[in-house]
Amino acid sequence: MRKWPTLEDVRQAEAALAGVTYRTPLQESSYVNDLIGSRVFFKLENLQRSGSFKLRGAYNRIRRLSADELTRGVVAASAGNHAQGVALAAGLVGTTAVIVTPEGASLNKIEATRSYGAEVRQVGETFDDAFQEALHIAESTGRVLIHAFDDPLIVAGQGTIGLEIMDERTTVDTLVVPIGGGGLISGIALAAKAQNPHIKVVGVQASGAAAMLNSRNAGRIEPSLEARTIADGIAVKRPGELTFALIEQYVDDIVTVDEHDISRAILIFLERSKLLVEGAGAVGLAALLAQKIPVGNRTFATVVSGGNIDVTLLSRIIEKGLVEEGRQLHLRTIIADRPGQLSRLLERVAQLKANVIRVNHERWDPSIAPQDVSVDLMLETRNQEHWNDIVSTLKADGYDVIV
Repeated sequence: MRKWPTLEDVRQAEAALAGVTYRTPLQESSYVNDLIGSRVFFKLENLQRSGSFKLRGAYNRIRRLSADELTRGVVAASAGNHAQGVALAAGLVGTTAVIVTPEGASLNKIEATRSYGAEVRQVGETFDDAFQEALHIAESTGRVLIHAFDDPLIVAGQGTIGLEIMDERTTVDTLVVPIGGGGLISGIALAAKAQNPHIKVVGVQASGAAAMLNSRNAGRIEPSLEARTIADGIAVKRPGELTFALIEQYVDDIVTVDEHDISRAILIFLERSKLLVEGAGAVGLAALLAQKIPVGNRTFATVVSGGNIDVTLLSRIIEKGLVEEGRQLHLRTIIADRPGQLSRLLERVAQLKANVIRVNHERWDPSIAPQDVSVDLMLETRNQEHWNDIVSTLKADGYDVIV
């Protein structure tokens, strides 16, 4: 077992991080409060340097390297956020970094890591594959492995978030924190409960990457066969030994959210709070919205752990979310291949107050009669009621509509 971190370790990390990391805002949203039925504060680590909380732990670990270790440099495995934290921290203390990421890691995270001066190597499909390569590099080159979560100095660095929350909002009685490997929630829970033993700490995992919850249920570490989720920052197959023990000690409950829950939370952050949040950073709000955590008269603080989302993924999430909320309608219908029929359909759509985003007019579809054409429409709609009204009205007008 590695050295067990203490509140004093977290306070030392807080002092070391002064001037290196930002004291990020703790922001409230009246819109979310109304949805949840309670007060919710968001610790906005998506606004942290490098776009996530990871710099806190990475710098706290790397600053403690000896002169010889600084000369040899560091190596780390990461899906993206730890990579940027280590790369930035290495530059700040004057050492070199090699970062191993999965081959499918977010392109913007990879480019950002390189921009901080690190060498990036892409190996395997998951964080765990990348971690095995990082171990090999450490053993073969002498570079110091900077673990993403299973290290007492990493845990202490992340725990500074807990100190900031407790210092700013003493009325918070429930902390909601994402869980991947467990470093973030371990540090926060340790720091928070050392000051208020009665505070509740709830962890949130993606249902497709729930190794920590499964391990807790089994009473021992149980690696998952796969970790599939849009929340790539918490897609970890094997929890840390140290973090598992800390979570057993300090975390009251762990819940899971599905991909729909996460996508919805990302969209709410973007549209209502004007915040760019990645999947891992959205799981706390997702759990509250999905009623996975009892609300009662609690006051919540949830950690928005990062904002480094791939823009291609964000585009897909937005489009899918608009469809699910009834704000975008994709439909297909058949019309006669005669002049004026398409304009007649589009005029009817305009009367129904829908905005046409895209039209595809297909004459050569072999499944339709020679005298007909297929028309695909993408429409912008107000809500689900408007969506339903358009479909029912077009059907009543005689159009054979397929959504």
